[in-house]
Amino acid sequence: MSEYEAILRKFQKELNAGTVSLVLLSILGRSEEPLYGYQIAKRIEAALHVRDAQAAPIKQGTLYPVLRSMEEAGLLTSTVEPSVSGPPRKYYSITQSGRAVLEQWKDAWSRTRDFVEAALEGDVG
Repeated sequence: MSEYEAILRKFQKELNAGTVSLVLLSILGRSEEPLYGYQIAKRIEAALHVRDAQAAPIKQGTLYPVLRSMEEAGLLTSTVEPSVSGPPRKYYSITQSGRAVLEQWKDAWSRTRDFVEAALEGDVG
């Protein structure tokens, strides 16, 4: 791996750290029913196929710690249900607090995106 590839990987990891929670809350906020981790991962994968698959690589293993953390923060609730095809599944739903936080995060994301785009276009500095 070249030095530039290593720098890009570090940048992508730092960028993803802040956006994974926003993406997960958004998916659960739009869902009409509780979702389990694999369903969420499939929705992310489907969205990436429509767009640039390298734009936001979110690995399935990344989802579960973030989901647990958001549940501990009261943004999500979960229920465990038996599965006919394997171990029990943990289904996640967004809470009212999660919906309020999602709206705040969406506003923060929009402001950040607009600022970064302005800087990249030379409108800042």
